Amino acid sequence: MSDPGDQQLPTAGYRQNRFLVPPAAVDLLLIRHGESEPAHPDSPFPLVGGHADPALAPLGHEQAERVGQRLATAGIAVIYVTPLRRTAQTAAPLAARLGLTPQVEQDLREVHLGEWEGGLYRKMVSEQHPVAMRMWAEERWDVIPGAERSESFAARVGGAITRLAGRHPGQRIAVFAHGGVIGQVLALAARSRPFAFITSDNGSISRLVVDGERWIIRGFNDVAHLEGLAQG
Repeated sequence: MSDPGDQQLPTAGYRQNRFLVPPAAVDLLLIRHGESEPAHPDSPFPLVGGHADPALAPLGHEQAERVGQRLATAGIAVIYVTPLRRTAQTAAPLAARLGLTPQVEQDLREVHLGEWEGGLYRKMVSEQHPVAMRMWAEERWDVIPGAERSESFAARVGGAITRLAGRHPGQRIAVFAHGGVIGQVLALAARSRPFAFITSDNGSISRLVVDGERWIIRGFNDVAHLEGLAQG
């Protein structure tokens, strides 16, 4: 008779552990909005709450359709968007497929770019303006005149994710947001450099599991659903 304390090796051996979403955690899919319309210096974008509010470009609508197809069977319970229309337009195909009405989360709006709002930011970055170069070097938005303080941006975005996690334990939710927001969320999760995840593509899907104070990155910038889509 064997000792009850003896441990027997399973016949098949010990398999590698697989990640399982904890029962009370929220599984967030972070989707960057589709490409928005080009900026023109002589016709600034309209502002909503001080933030530029361009509509989606034709390519952005195609990206939104691809996102809707990709996530139609992903088990999403709730959809969130920001007050800026490019997120709502990107979420629309998925919302229609699932019969869900997107909810607005104000604190996930894009970082405020101060004097560079309305589309000027794109021009300054494209022309490698010295302040834009300093912004990239220091990884701070607030080197732009009048822009939102980086610490304030991180606090409001982090607070919003914490609230959503508290509302939806055990659920998978889709959050349609902005490149700066997604970058900040993942930087908080990874405790990384502020701009380490700032490069998500339009229409991309990133994934974050929030289990209390544990924020677990499960994916970044997934664009498999966009393969073969003409980039204009």
